[in-house]
Amino acid sequence: MKQYKVGILGATGMVGQRFVALLEGHPWFNLTTVAASPRSAGKTYEAAVAGRWAVETPIPEAVKHLTVLSAEGDIAQIAAEVDFVFSAVDMKKEEIFALEEAYAKAECPVVSNNSAHRWTPDVPMVVPELNADHIKVIAAQRKRLGTTRGFIAVKSNCSLQSYVPPLYPLHAKYGVEKALVTTYQAISGAGKTLDSAPEILDNVIPYIGGEEEKSQTEPLKLWGTVQNGEIVNAQGPAITAQCVRVPVSDGHLAAVFMSFADKVPSLDDIKACWSNFAGRAQELALPSAPKQFLHYLEDENRPQPRLDRDCEHGMAITIGRLREDTQYDYKFICLSHNTLRGAAGGAVLTAELLCSENYI
Repeated sequence: MKQYKVGILGATGMVGQRFVALLEGHPWFNLTTVAASPRSAGKTYEAAVAGRWAVETPIPEAVKHLTVLSAEGDIAQIAAEVDFVFSAVDMKKEEIFALEEAYAKAECPVVSNNSAHRWTPDVPMVVPELNADHIKVIAAQRKRLGTTRGFIAVKSNCSLQSYVPPLYPLHAKYGVEKALVTTYQAISGAGKTLDSAPEILDNVIPYIGGEEEKSQTEPLKLWGTVQNGEIVNAQGPAITAQCVRVPVSDGHLAAVFMSFADKVPSLDDIKACWSNFAGRAQELALPSAPKQFLHYLEDENRPQPRLDRDCEHGMAITIGRLREDTQYDYKFICLSHNTLRGAAGGAVLTAELLCSENYI
């Protein structure tokens, strides 16, 4: 496979740090450029993250002495040095929107962890196992931007990664009519740790700004179709959500209630559907793809964040407690690692897909 030179925008933040750690030893991607805010520019990466490195593994030796560039001020230099960038900048949404488009117009593909372009109609929002075919809309996006190589692709909100993957194959086969979802989201989803967020200790925070709206609407883009150069949202299934922050370091748990439109599958049918499901990421055997995407755990006390968030290097979804419900047809619990599958890992997997399909 071709070797790619890669940059990270927002490399000093929590998600940016996760990108740095994940790219160490990657078989295709060589991290050559790190960029962040002007206050970090000019420092070595080690100095820029001193006292706030939040990943469990040490800073990779090859990255420590890279000079941090300005994500906003050094666009031309960065675009000339790399084959593509990952975007994990912490800025106002309108600023991220403009910055990512500036990189794309500089002929530098952008694989973004941010939400700014999730609703741009010709920007694919990709979970490689679910809607890999959406990347074909990039041709229309390039035409709009006037670019040959440059484009933007994004990943979905981190909380969706727990409950949409189990619903996706069931909807394709049986037709899910509606789902009620409550997510229990780790503090790392707010860019914090248990040590840096004393307000979460011995506590649950019942509101995460904008999260419930994203949880209800973004799945419809994932289920959508590419038509006339843009992604048209699906009309269903209807999802209603509540999202709360809990005192967990990593791992977003979700409680899901679902009903089917017509024929209701059996418990065994549902488990078999999950067990047999594989997507484009598995077909291509992408380096970061889990061998099995959906894992059903029979133990009634699972999944648990501490025990199961690292399943298949944090890239698989774990599911448990499937049972009949009195108001809906069924209910279950599911879990994803929010900074791996839900953030940096999901973006790396998306980049692998884009490289394999010759978009980068």
